Amino acid sequence: MHAPTRSHIIRRLTTPPRGRLSWPMWSMGLLVGAYAVVIVLHGVGFHPAVGEVLGSLSGWVPAAVCWRAAYRTGFRSRHVPLAAAAVTAFATSNQVYFLSLAGATSLPFPGPTDIGYLLFYPLMLAALGAMVRPQLRRVTYSVVLDTIVAALGAAAVITVLISPVLAPSMDSPLSFATAVSLAYPLFDVLLVAAAVGLVASPARRGWVLLVIGLLVFAAADVTYALRVATDAYGVGTILDAGWAIGLALIALWVDGSTRSATAVDSTGAAGHYLFVPAIGTTAAVGVLLLASQADVLLLAVGLATLTLLVTSVRFQLTVKQLTGMSAMRVQTRTDDLTGLPNRRALYADAPARLLASANRPSALLVLDLDRFKDVNDSLGHEIGDSLLVQAGRRLSAELRVGDLLARLGGDEFAILLDNTDEKRASAVAHKLSAALVVPFALAGIAVPASASIGIAVFPEHGADLGTLLRKADMAMYKAKETRSGHHLYRNDDDSHGDARLRTAEELRLALRTDQLVVYFQPKVDLDTGSVHEVEALVRWQHPTRGLLYPDAFVQLVEESGLMYGLTTVVLGKALDQAAIWQAAGRPLTVAVNLSASSLIDQDLPERIATMMTARALPPSALSLEITEDFLMTDHDRAQAILTRLRAAGIRLAVDDFGTGYSSLAYLRDLPLDELKLDRSFVMTMADDRRAAALVESAISLAHSMDLRMVAEGVEDAVAYSMLAGYGCDQAQGHYISRPVPAAELDVWLAERLVEPAAR
Repeated sequence: MHAPTRSHIIRRLTTPPRGRLSWPMWSMGLLVGAYAVVIVLHGVGFHPAVGEVLGSLSGWVPAAVCWRAAYRTGFRSRHVPLAAAAVTAFATSNQVYFLSLAGATSLPFPGPTDIGYLLFYPLMLAALGAMVRPQLRRVTYSVVLDTIVAALGAAAVITVLISPVLAPSMDSPLSFATAVSLAYPLFDVLLVAAAVGLVASPARRGWVLLVIGLLVFAAADVTYALRVATDAYGVGTILDAGWAIGLALIALWVDGSTRSATAVDSTGAAGHYLFVPAIGTTAAVGVLLLASQADVLLLAVGLATLTLLVTSVRFQLTVKQLTGMSAMRVQTRTDDLTGLPNRRALYADAPARLLASANRPSALLVLDLDRFKDVNDSLGHEIGDSLLVQAGRRLSAELRVGDLLARLGGDEFAILLDNTDEKRASAVAHKLSAALVVPFALAGIAVPASASIGIAVFPEHGADLGTLLRKADMAMYKAKETRSGHHLYRNDDDSHGDARLRTAEELRLALRTDQLVVYFQPKVDLDTGSVHEVEALVRWQHPTRGLLYPDAFVQLVEESGLMYGLTTVVLGKALDQAAIWQAAGRPLTVAVNLSASSLIDQDLPERIATMMTARALPPSALSLEITEDFLMTDHDRAQAILTRLRAAGIRLAVDDFGTGYSSLAYLRDLPLDELKLDRSFVMTMADDRRAAALVESAISLAHSMDLRMVAEGVEDAVAYSMLAGYGCDQAQGHYISRPVPAAELDVWLAERLVEPAAR
């Protein structure tokens, strides 16, 4: 055991157990409560015991709490000493005020007390500025405009409320006394605007006390000013406790902000983007309507007008974002080359079509151009692309309006035919083959073409799209082998059945004999170049076939019901390595991919919590990546499971964002932390202006929802620089590092620390 250092001893003495209030907190609460109770019992009028003792202490104790918090953090957080200085300035003037009031019937104005009282406002506003400044880089223009609208609307309303105080000072000749008189209400306007602005900004846990404290303090100021203006103020009323309560709440927030990081609360932020700015706009309209019926200060009218101007800018930005999102949706569902629906569109639309035709047959055709590789190799890829475009047009011309034609990729197409039995499907396949036989005129060359078509019928050959695609694909290869043009799936077409059974048995053995290994790929923070997270990727060290990548076995794992075992093994190995890094003083968050079948397990959150507890790992050591398909097809189950995982402190990310795109509702409803942009967008953005626009829009969308964006598939310096310029948070890809074993990653990280990458 090492002897505790001085810093450890100080930390133990000054930091209470998490979730419990320290004795200074209790003392401050009891003192302010006692102050309020004694004021009520004593009645109107100054009393030394109330003012000089309880009144003074109700300012000094919150100041002490703030300075204690600043000392505990080593004065590293700039907003803490600034807030402490603000509270101290107010407490000092309060002390002078009570001492002066005990021996005089009235006090001069302006006087010494006004120095500290007025200093409170700029110091507190500076503290708020220092607090929000680190977040500004991640805040989008839409969030900034929402915050400005809310703040300006609140400022307009509070200006109307305090007009009885402002009007006389604004009408008086300019003098020092007039300037001081104006300073208080104007500072109150700024204070209320700042508090409402915090509410309109992305919701953050721990800011509630601060906002309430600022509003209580400003409310006490405004009430005091209005009573003084009507000669209705008297010392010793409950109003005197208003400032003490506001200071106590601010001190509680200061103390709490130094005990835990201010984290984004993604479950509650989205509502503020619409609700609070809408109230600010409504308030501005109300002020302008009031100005049309009565005399209203020009300042209030100006603030309300400015609110509506900013609102109009925000509206234009919203329209632009919605247009971009609509274009993004179309682009993600459209094949760039042929303009046909792509694989994503097929996966999004086909299940609903099959469900709607449950009482009648449908047919799925998979079409593959014969000898297309020869065209590419002999005539070039440009001719090959032209062939695909013209082939898509010919196929479309032979289909009915309601039929779905999609390009799956390469030279492969899929056709979904509604209300079609085996006989009609064969007739359509024959017609499509005949349409392609006519030579294509490409760059002055007549290029002949033919196709092989596989047919699977719903529901006879399968009840879901995945099964139909697999069987239609088998039938297509059978058509290629027999050169028959098209082939209807038969049970004996599954020539790979025996091989799959052998591989499935080998997988079961691999799970039992520790043949699965985990590689790690780092995620680089694009702002700082540092690495705090890695992704765990499974590999199969096959005894005869060598190292196999997930594409070679994960689908078979799903089909064989082995995903539970695979998930357990990968999670265990990933967490074991995370524990090793933790013990070595290099804590890294490890991201693990979870399949949809893994998330069906209701006990998953408890199992993960048990595994992490056994390794003494904090929740921040693990991040789980889930595909969009599960989030959208089983929304209720996803919400239940993910909410429990998030409550346990596990971070959640959407993997391959954009590949299953059909709805953004899950971003609003589910407790997510991160989006991972699919590599298909990143790898093409350097050469495709539309792809780059989609990437930039996706990053902006993520940040507007207070989510982090991670880009996959960063293969070169150009993509790295573009992503950094767009404000993307993290990136991973071969340009940074390929997935490697943990030992190689340790070497890579060590070299990066010695000589930081120039990226």
